[in-house]
Amino acid sequence: MKILVTGGAGYIGSVLTPLLLAEGHEVTVADSFLYGQASLLDSCHHRALTIRRGDVRDTALMGELLKSADAVFPLACLTGAPLCEREPLQAKSINLDAVRWIVEHKSPNQKVIFPTTNSGYGVGQNGVHCTEESPLNPISNYGRLKVEAEKAVLGAGNSISLRLATAFGVSPRMRLDLLVNDFVYRAVTDRFVVLFEAHFKRNYIHVRDVARAFLHGLKNFDRMRGQCYNVGLSDANLSKKELCAVIRQQVPSFTFMEAAVGEDPDKRNYIVSNAKIEATGFKPEVSLEQGVAELIKGYQIVRRNGFSNV
Repeated sequence: MKILVTGGAGYIGSVLTPLLLAEGHEVTVADSFLYGQASLLDSCHHRALTIRRGDVRDTALMGELLKSADAVFPLACLTGAPLCEREPLQAKSINLDAVRWIVEHKSPNQKVIFPTTNSGYGVGQNGVHCTEESPLNPISNYGRLKVEAEKAVLGAGNSISLRLATAFGVSPRMRLDLLVNDFVYRAVTDRFVVLFEAHFKRNYIHVRDVARAFLHGLKNFDRMRGQCYNVGLSDANLSKKELCAVIRQQVPSFTFMEAAVGEDPDKRNYIVSNAKIEATGFKPEVSLEQGVAELIKGYQIVRRNGFSNV
């Protein structure tokens, strides 16, 4: 297939793009290279790869690229609550308006697989797993924009939405501002972290499994279309304190403590069921423990500067 990936040089895209090429697809990446990343250099030898430097808000460019695509993966995004709070107008124009433009101008037969976030659940009920039927209650501008974009994508038809858990793991376009990646970095470099509201829970998923979820959706599109799917590790609905305990198993010198005062500005707190996508045959391959081991090695290479969206 001919696949257009916006933001294809980002944290997820730079893992997904080589995977799509290895599967024999023709891939066009549209990316602004906002962070100066060189994450796709190792893929440039593929004849089936086209790279266009440009902004997803450039409707002339997107109209040109959309014409020849069989499927579109709209990954381009200002990712994360802090960045979207700091740049609200830019976040809306990229995360929502540009996605709306794509789905309004695509042909009815063009497929769309869209990555949203299970942070749309906001604050869940204690001990109750959020399913795709649970009410959405985003508590950040980032979450609200992704929820609105999902409505537009599913409303346009011939589409799938993947509600991703908090991603982790090494990517050619590395990010250190994701929770697992950040905590492992602190364990390796600082040897300690202070936790605010350590009982808050989230679900997690490795970035390579995120890429595999897109491929799974493409291969099973006809029976998955028109629906949203939580994508995460079913055995990794963990609190921040529990996550730190997992990390300390591999970094014994890691110390973590709970702050007696103060609050975490990120109030998300939920556990998630991934049973719906698992029923379609998708199962993650990378455990949280394997991802932590990978990150520990990666941090012998990477230092914080230049690897964060914050």
